Amino acid sequence: MKSRTLHALAILCSASFVACKTSGGTGTGKSVLALDPGTKVGEVDGKAITYGDVQNDHEVGPKLRQAEVKALTELYEQRRGLIEEMITRRLLEDQAKAKGKTIEQWYQTEYMTSVPDPTDAEAKAFYEEHKAQIPPGQSFDDLKPRIKQAVRQQKLRDGMGKLLEELKSKHHAQVALQAPDVPRIEIEAKGPSRGPANAPVTIVEFSDFQCPYCGREFPVIERLMKEYDGKVRLVFRHYPLDFHPFAQKAAEAGACAQDQGRFWELHDKMFTNQEKLAVDDLKGYAKSVGLDASKFERCLDSGEKKALVEEDMKAGTAAGVNGTPAFFINGLFVNGAQPYEQMKQTVDRELKKG
Repeated sequence: MKSRTLHALAILCSASFVACKTSGGTGTGKSVLALDPGTKVGEVDGKAITYGDVQNDHEVGPKLRQAEVKALTELYEQRRGLIEEMITRRLLEDQAKAKGKTIEQWYQTEYMTSVPDPTDAEAKAFYEEHKAQIPPGQSFDDLKPRIKQAVRQQKLRDGMGKLLEELKSKHHAQVALQAPDVPRIEIEAKGPSRGPANAPVTIVEFSDFQCPYCGREFPVIERLMKEYDGKVRLVFRHYPLDFHPFAQKAAEAGACAQDQGRFWELHDKMFTNQEKLAVDDLKGYAKSVGLDASKFERCLDSGEKKALVEEDMKAGTAAGVNGTPAFFINGLFVNGAQPYEQMKQTVDRELKKG
């Protein structure tokens, strides 16, 4: 797959799941970074320092756990992504072979021709949806060719995603790689929550309402909460990134809504309207979900929730969060927007431990 066409196809089929970032396992579950706590790693005046000493040190111990979690998680994600890529290639090779073609031939003559060009109405809808991000003075007519190209690329991605899901189901294709055992990170489950307080699994989510990857993960978490009803507790903590201009006030809006017991209603509204998170939009959403408008507006305009948001961010950073979304499932760090199957796998492992 070295041609331009196949390179483009690889991008469309990419199974890597990423996160909004701030400015690993072997299949056996055993950590590839594991060291025996008794291993000598240093010495001072003839007195040995063991790996266990480092792990248990109150200052460097947490930093070591963060480093191990990051390394193991990144290795696992790289391995998983490459396995997904191989599965995708095999499925598409079989699809093309059934037509008597190479993948490149199939992509050009079968797949691309099956995806219709966007209509003017679709292009116009895209323009209206992203109007707030378009520089002043550029009309729909000025941007129409570029918009249609963007919409078509999105159609190609969506269509490929749907096709791959169908092929995976038909051929029982899945990633069997087990997630690595990683150090658990202590993180306070403090904030708006859903699910029973005594649930066997607690997920602490650090998120940003403007982050597109957080938006991508929103339906995954909703499905997880529905299918594990009563078994999972979800706790939301704020981590607005500074390069998302509307994220800070959106986080404060969520905290203001929590005061009136309607955090999750506003949470859902903001994640389903990520392109419109200006303060006036937030105030409109607050009314639509039944909040006391005057109380909400006083809270939001005063900036009184800024300290609460900063507290969440400090807690996340201390735990090793450097982008969104980030999850701690019973203290196990899961970084970035992940497919439902991976989140489910981690939850299932925790439930089995009882």
